[in-house]
Amino acid sequence: MLHITNGDCAAELIRACGIGGEVLPWRDVLHEGPVPAGLELQELSRLRARYIAEQGWGELAQLQERFRERDRTLADLGRHEEVVLWFESDLYDQLQILQILDWIGGQETARQTRISLIYIDQLESEQAAALFPERQPVSGAQTDLATLAWKAFRSPDPTAVDDLLSSDCSPLPYLGGALRRHLEQFPSVRNGLGRTEQQILAHTALGESSAADLFRNDQLRESHPFLGDSTFFSYLKRLAGASRPLIVIERTVALTAAGHDVLAGRSDAVDLNGVDRWWGGVHQTGKRPLWRWDEGNAGLTWVE
Repeated sequence: MLHITNGDCAAELIRACGIGGEVLPWRDVLHEGPVPAGLELQELSRLRARYIAEQGWGELAQLQERFRERDRTLADLGRHEEVVLWFESDLYDQLQILQILDWIGGQETARQTRISLIYIDQLESEQAAALFPERQPVSGAQTDLATLAWKAFRSPDPTAVDDLLSSDCSPLPYLGGALRRHLEQFPSVRNGLGRTEQQILAHTALGESSAADLFRNDQLRESHPFLGDSTFFSYLKRLAGASRPLIVIERTVALTAAGHDVLAGRSDAVDLNGVDRWWGGVHQTGKRPLWRWDEGNAGLTWVE
């Protein structure tokens, strides 16, 4: 039996509960950096390893070997009688399950293996053993939806995700909320901040906060927290390291004058600093034109 889950912490919970079987942690923060269309699994893994190393989240050679080992294990899933997918409701997990189900759906060898799903809001240490008997076979509708959603996420046109959200996402009940949260990371029409950046500046404006305080507050503002601390701190570094910094990081974190103006909507973060970021398969650079999140209309809009 093979268990696939979101990372090392969940993997340890599964190992500790005495179920048995091999455990594969997925370990990829797909909501950050390039996830372009047109690359097979191994090619995408090489790209992802380079991106993660560039962020300072690991050493390249070690990351490359981890991805190769992960992909070899996945490619060999036909030797297992059953593969159990353990995934939670947040954006981090939902993107991982899309990638896995899309890959499984295209493999002939996977048709001889039972693919099961344990799909919960949040996995706690005492739950794993009790949840295992409740696992359900992955349905064709779930695999089909995952394939459509993975293609939309990797598309260079972000309206593919917008369009998907107008369709029936019920086979994967947490998917719609997760993909909407993904779109909320695009620069807003109001001030050019993604939602996480907006939350950082809004809490910083309340008074002195450490980076750790800001991270805890960000977790509290999310119904389904998805950012790890290393990823969150990279947002702080980007805000502080911009050509027109919006925050300064010393003993505590504080807004700059530009940060106050952006938070109040008097200035636009993208107009001040430009952008060079990936959102799945969407790479936006420069200042305008750009796809932006329009909270009032709950969708993306093209801004010239």
